[in-house]
Amino acid sequence: IPTKWKELIIYRDHCFYHGNVRGIENSAVALSTCSGLRGLIVLSNNLSYILEPRPDSQEQHFIYRSEHLKFPRATCGNLHLRSNTVDLHTELTDQAEPGHHFRMKRDDQHSMKYVELLLVADFAEFRKHNSDLQATKHKLVEAANYVDKFYKSLNIRVALVGIEVWNDHNKCEISENPYSTLWSFLSWRRKLLMYKKHDNAQLITGMSFHGTTIGLAPLMAMCSVYQSGGVNMDHSENAIGVAATMAHEMGHNFGMSHDAAGCCTASPNDGGCIMAAATGDPFPRVFNKCNRKELDRYLQSGGGMCLYNMPDTKTLYGGQRCGNGYLEEGEECDCGEVEECNNPCCNAANCSLKPGAECAHGTCCHRCKLVSPGTLCREQARPCDLPEYCTGKSPFCPANFYQLDGTPCEDGRAYCYSGMCLTYEQQCLQLWGRGARPAPDLCFEKVNAAGDPYGNCGKDINGQYRKCNTRDAKCGKIQCQSTASKPLESNAVPIDTTITISGRQIHCRGTHVYRNEDEGDMLDPGLVMAGTKCGESHVCFEGHCRNTSFLNNGDCGKKCHSQGVCNNNQNCHCFSGWAPPFCNKPGNGGSLDSGPMPPESEFDILFVEIKETLIAGGHHGRGIGGPGAIAFSLDYTELNSKFIFLKSQDAKVPVIPMQATQVSPRKGSIHIQTNKFL
Repeated sequence: IPTKWKELIIYRDHCFYHGNVRGIENSAVALSTCSGLRGLIVLSNNLSYILEPRPDSQEQHFIYRSEHLKFPRATCGNLHLRSNTVDLHTELTDQAEPGHHFRMKRDDQHSMKYVELLLVADFAEFRKHNSDLQATKHKLVEAANYVDKFYKSLNIRVALVGIEVWNDHNKCEISENPYSTLWSFLSWRRKLLMYKKHDNAQLITGMSFHGTTIGLAPLMAMCSVYQSGGVNMDHSENAIGVAATMAHEMGHNFGMSHDAAGCCTASPNDGGCIMAAATGDPFPRVFNKCNRKELDRYLQSGGGMCLYNMPDTKTLYGGQRCGNGYLEEGEECDCGEVEECNNPCCNAANCSLKPGAECAHGTCCHRCKLVSPGTLCREQARPCDLPEYCTGKSPFCPANFYQLDGTPCEDGRAYCYSGMCLTYEQQCLQLWGRGARPAPDLCFEKVNAAGDPYGNCGKDINGQYRKCNTRDAKCGKIQCQSTASKPLESNAVPIDTTITISGRQIHCRGTHVYRNEDEGDMLDPGLVMAGTKCGESHVCFEGHCRNTSFLNNGDCGKKCHSQGVCNNNQNCHCFSGWAPPFCNKPGNGGSLDSGPMPPESEFDILFVEIKETLIAGGHHGRGIGGPGAIAFSLDYTELNSKFIFLKSQDAKVPVIPMQATQVSPRKGSIHIQTNKFL
């Protein structure tokens, strides 16, 4: 079959490729040439082929329809909400690389994102490959190549930054119990992070899990120090099998649920969709619109903060090469292979800049020239996020930084956790819809003391429900109040409980998700999410209400002199008017990591006199924003106005950041409130 190579994925021996079939639109090819030809050739959504060498020859090959590849009837062990979004169109792998655009605003759905992946093969996997180290590594790298191909349709590149093969003994406890194996692996991975930087780690095991479970991973955990990873059983001789499982479990890390009815329109005869709860012959290989929407919702909530950073090309597995699409040491640019490059600033033949060009890639490069220092290249998108600015020296936006875990957000009602600001209110709204709110604390205490499927603090490593003690009750099944007849998600039913407080009946509403008996269980979507504030200086973690001291944020806040916040690199991000690194001297704001903020003079400063009559609350109790809250309206006439901060004429009063409130592009007014005194 004649093919046109798209780009070379650089691993050891430079033998892993992505491409498409010449003359066939929306086709896809993922091949390895390391030991003979092997790989996947997709001609259409219902016609694909597997290519692999004959066992007794590296020169002769088998090519057969993908549905003839034996793939065990198997399930993901996670109990997740099934998506309730209906996909009306078949999802084909999108082959188009992102164009060279001048974009200064973060676009979560369409901007390219990067996962720095670490793969680990356990001792059983090593033994499965006849104790052949190279064969084991090759299986993992080939699987990573397929996973990268699957995720490109979601504008995500999976960059393999490390492989570890346990060829002597396992470095964590691995057993037929997938739950205990997962927690043991994540604990090991946490220690490794101190020595080997990566965004996500996946274990490939040659051990067979109990039942039909072939993989497990935490939901909404991508980039988390504590939970970004999964465990996968190697159930197929062909690397595509474990690649499909790994793509599925990483999907859970990305916030994707199992597909609900109507989501997947890919033919079951051709494998169906990657996020199906159960799989069979042949392997799944496509994501659908439900998955895209759930991914976007996760990113918009503040998840996946590490994905916006370019991977360190020195750590890419297998070395460097001009033409792989990654800008590496010694290269001025890299736009892929010659026939595929459409970058007007880069010479693809030798990865050099064209005459007159200063740059060729990155959001801080516009028309082959570096943009001015202080240009906003990644705006603050959410409460726990921080903005970044072009340096004037690099074409790339600085790495993505966010407020340190444990930093108060939502007016003190929550703490930042992995870039997200999680509240009980948000989770009730997500489960029940408009008007939902958290139930009184007594609901959590009464219901979650049962230790049954409807009230618990999760499961122990043996799969048994744990009773919540009073201290941990708000980290068990979330209890809400809502007038809705049932939860929003499919397969979910309400669990209603009535309790009496001071002679008054209170209705508590929990959520239970039905599942097939063979789907297994790990993460209950009706549980309070990790990182949710459960008390002063306490957050939920693994079903317990723990002191935030375990987040290891030290005394960073003290060095910022109340004129800034700490970022996840434990550096001060100073408010406008103060200079890094310690926010104790006049300056433009920002941090050592964020790039230089523009001078304050570049902003139009609006002076507003706020009188005492505008202070809400006061002696009459809680007002709009609490005692001492200030609420006021501003009329504006400029299009696309943006309110950055409030600042008192009294220099001793801290600046109050407004989190870059964006005004709709028309004339009108904006209502502003804050619970801090000016």
